[in-house]
Amino acid sequence: MKLHLILLGLFLFYGCSSAEQTTPEDANQPPQNNNPRWSIPVAAVLDGGPGKDGIPALENPNFIRADETTVLQNSDLVLAFKNGDEVRAYPHIILDWHEIINDNIGDVSMAITFCPLTGTGIGWGRILNDTETTFGVSGLLYNTNLIPYDRLTDSNWSQILNESVNGDLIGSKPELYQLLETNWGILKQMFPEVEVVSTNTGFSRTYGVSPYGNYNTDHDFFLFPVDKDPRLPSKEKVLAILDGNRAKAYQFSDFETDNVFRDTYGGNELLLVGNQDFITVFALESDMVNLEFEYAFNAENGAVVLTDNEGNEWNVFGEAVSGPREGAQLEQVEAMMAQWFSIPAFYQTQLYSE
Repeated sequence: MKLHLILLGLFLFYGCSSAEQTTPEDANQPPQNNNPRWSIPVAAVLDGGPGKDGIPALENPNFIRADETTVLQNSDLVLAFKNGDEVRAYPHIILDWHEIINDNIGDVSMAITFCPLTGTGIGWGRILNDTETTFGVSGLLYNTNLIPYDRLTDSNWSQILNESVNGDLIGSKPELYQLLETNWGILKQMFPEVEVVSTNTGFSRTYGVSPYGNYNTDHDFFLFPVDKDPRLPSKEKVLAILDGNRAKAYQFSDFETDNVFRDTYGGNELLLVGNQDFITVFALESDMVNLEFEYAFNAENGAVVLTDNEGNEWNVFGEAVSGPREGAQLEQVEAMMAQWFSIPAFYQTQLYSE
């Protein structure tokens, strides 16, 4: 435990300093939020320690080719997004220290929001009230989960709820972009042309060394109070599909027998595909419900993870890359990878195995 406290102390120190000594006053200073109303229990909103912008979000970071990175290991987890021919990777080892990356990928303005304390990575659109903005780290937590704020109105948002919970935009929801979480080695295999966020961020951080020690693997180690659900080990990674105030969670073990299967949830016919390195899900529209999908991922197939009885090949982002439906897109689903404990803390949660 002493090691945990030392690491946390170092994180709080680094959270308030940078190589360039960047402070909120150096950027566009957001308006003060004088709205006292919260849609979540305000007594449960806790100060995480570093303060507002003490954990500095990144804006339009530098990207490098896959063969140019010297820090990222094949086993390191990344969040990935594809828009057109452009594929970008956002490593956990950088997000651990910055939590939010504001980026523009072609015509998509997105904030990659990541909470190291819940393992949740979610893509949010940055167009609010028809205006492009950026998100920053408020320094506040709810159920040990990140509370970002937007720099347009200074409203506070719950990451896992995907909703503004305080401020002028209270009750608003961002446009969601489905991200793929996998390890760097697999993503490079799928997309050799992928670009990855460089560790040359302008901030002095020990990228590759977690500021939280063994937090992700110690199921009993928590920095802030939160209810735990005993059905699974607290820090086990699951895919959570959201439907209003409900969620359904899928484990990696669900894919040991069948790498692709169907399920019904939230009024959608779902297609799930996964292995020991990734899980993703799509909704099947009426003209695709009768397709028969088979698992097709291997080293030779690159990003292709599915084939069907029409002769189509589908990549991990749900794009038909060959066959009669080439150019078609499987429908995205409101879903995220998460540490198990964090989903029942926010949603009435069903396990796929139940």
